[in-house]
Amino acid sequence: MQESLRIGTLVRGGEAVQVIPQIVEHGFESFQLNFWQTIGDTDLVEAAARIRELAAEHHFVISAVGIYGNPLGGNPESGDTLAGWEQLIEHAHLFGTDIIGGFTGRLPGSSIDESLPRFAEVFGELSKRAADKGLRIAFENCAMGGSWQKGDWNIAHNPTAWEKMFNAVTADNLGLEWEPAHQLTALIDPIPQLRKWVDKIFHVHGKDVTIAWDIIKEYGIHGPKPYVWDRTPGFGDSNWTDIITILRQGGYQGTIDIEGWHDPVYRDELEMTGQVHALNYLKHCRGGSMIPNPVV
Repeated sequence: MQESLRIGTLVRGGEAVQVIPQIVEHGFESFQLNFWQTIGDTDLVEAAARIRELAAEHHFVISAVGIYGNPLGGNPESGDTLAGWEQLIEHAHLFGTDIIGGFTGRLPGSSIDESLPRFAEVFGELSKRAADKGLRIAFENCAMGGSWQKGDWNIAHNPTAWEKMFNAVTADNLGLEWEPAHQLTALIDPIPQLRKWVDKIFHVHGKDVTIAWDIIKEYGIHGPKPYVWDRTPGFGDSNWTDIITILRQGGYQGTIDIEGWHDPVYRDELEMTGQVHALNYLKHCRGGSMIPNPVV
């Protein structure tokens, strides 16, 4: 059961060596290591060596490494993010993972269509470098406040954009780092989308939302009151039993890693309380513990 679909959580890459030993005993089976915009001064070789030791001791895996910034912008920050992608491609194998997650980026303030040529240029090259090392690239489906017409971070938040992206770069090692929360926020039903796109989903983030339909009906989605807020799995609207069923029916053999630090209720001193609840809830949706069949 665990080997075919592990449940874990996200950890900041620069803090992983300190944080993982404090939380692994709660039962997390995998960890994704994430960096925001730049690798910074993290020594990836040293960090990987220590994390491999922890993984051997506690029997977890590193599901993915990720860098979240805009590698397409053409400014110094984008240059740092692009360099981070290159560094993770060079070092991912040291962590025992074949997945690198992140945003596609986009031309700041420009439409998805206007950003596609630059996307094809950058990720056409990165996908080749990754493929040479047996790695896959998974794009998170977060809008980061953007729309089809403009935005500053990511074009991979809409299924029509996915079709355009994967037509622009026809590489088998490009896929999605999917979660239902971002689609529900856009009022997209994630279940039929998941059935359609499951073959392109390389990694799953465990994040959910609550949609306040009463507010939508009274104020709409552009009114003075928020109509949706992020939730830790187990507290939101998604049917994770259905999600896991569809993933398994589609042959998914990866992980679901909880993306914490967003829930407006289970936050601050309740952060890990919420995450461990989500961990146990997702394990329950997975089917609980593996029970051997009788031997005849």
